[in-house]
Amino acid sequence: MEHNLAVGLDIGTTKIVAMIGRKNDYGKVEILGIGRSKSLGVHRGVVNNITQTIQSIQQAVQEAEAAAGMKIENVTVGIAGQHIRSLQHSDYITRANSETVIDDDDIDRLINQVHKLVMLPGEEIIHVLPQEYKVDGQAEIKEPIGMYGGRLEANFHVVVGQVSSIRNIGRCVKSSGLNLEGITLEPLASANAVLSQEEKEAGVALIDIGGGTTDLAIFRDGIIRHTAVIPFGGNVITEDIKEGCSIIEKQAELLKIKFGSAWPGENKDNEIVSIPGLRGREPKEITLKNLSKIIHARVVEIVEQVYVEIKNYGHEEQKKKLIAGIVLTGGGAQLKHLKQLVEYITGMDTRIGYPNEHLAGDSDDDITSPLFATAVGLVLDGLKRQERRRVEQQEDVVAEETPVAENAAEASTEEQQEPIEPQPIKERRSFLDKLTERVKDFLDNAE
Repeated sequence: MEHNLAVGLDIGTTKIVAMIGRKNDYGKVEILGIGRSKSLGVHRGVVNNITQTIQSIQQAVQEAEAAAGMKIENVTVGIAGQHIRSLQHSDYITRANSETVIDDDDIDRLINQVHKLVMLPGEEIIHVLPQEYKVDGQAEIKEPIGMYGGRLEANFHVVVGQVSSIRNIGRCVKSSGLNLEGITLEPLASANAVLSQEEKEAGVALIDIGGGTTDLAIFRDGIIRHTAVIPFGGNVITEDIKEGCSIIEKQAELLKIKFGSAWPGENKDNEIVSIPGLRGREPKEITLKNLSKIIHARVVEIVEQVYVEIKNYGHEEQKKKLIAGIVLTGGGAQLKHLKQLVEYITGMDTRIGYPNEHLAGDSDDDITSPLFATAVGLVLDGLKRQERRRVEQQEDVVAEETPVAENAAEASTEEQQEPIEPQPIKERRSFLDKLTERVKDFLDNAE
């Protein structure tokens, strides 16, 4: 595959999407091919049947390959699911020599200390995201590198997940004949695809309503502040319609998409849909008012749970206010009147997020549907990862060519191992890169 191409693989509860994209000359992303298949074997974001998941992945990949006319080898995969949780943690190091300035190594030391946190059995730290630093007790320091100080401390947002679930996803990807190039947290991928930098600065909560889970990512001052995965999504709404109206799942899903609304007030009492009965049985008549009552009850529950998480982050404190409000994305965001309901429950400004933030202007409407937010985000992430590799390789070449002091060359190889640069984004990625390496090693050794 050529250099500036990346493939995102979104392994969801309802659908699996493979998306091939490349950067055009204007720095925007063009989607070359897209494939989707019904996801069998994933429950609430977690793989529970490896064989079926592999088949679904292969089907989506073949469809994308056919559309783009090329073979797919490397993919960037998202992880989500109900096993993901996050916690706040603060930690500090005491520096041996406060006469020297704080550098990358000090920050590495501090971050590695967070990695020693004791987790529940089977859990592993996926992300360590520094929020703000303190140097010798002086608070609210965004960037401590280059400062003098003896004690360096920081508040961290730590995201934790189950190792086995992550390895299972790696296993599915590998068994589908693909190479796992990178792993990303799905709420982060969706956020990259639909949020603007201004929103991340002002403070915004991204709610990604998928089939099996609802993901939340909160940004403020351009830094991710809180993540959560709530184990409900669009599927539980369909389940409720199925049970409440005694119809089969396929019909319930169609009803939800075609006639569903999150706001029961707007349907008249006399609006009725007739649904063909199962073989030889009478058709069923369902009033739209009842349908939207069922949907409303479940959506309120989901939104309230998300709102509890937003409050946990501290939205009600003045300096943590989310000025840009809420952005809804994911397949569930297409439900009629959902925006009004969310505004009503939370009192926060709300918009529907379409993943066109970084896409080329002439992209299909299909691709810019909220349904594909995660997939677009994974493609963006894959492209970013490649750019970073290219930069590192160039640095290596430069370091080899300049036979100045030996330590200059050494420094560049150190950077190679730990690509932790001052920008928080890059710093964050490197943990996922480490995690990807670990999953790869594990799979190679397990075979």
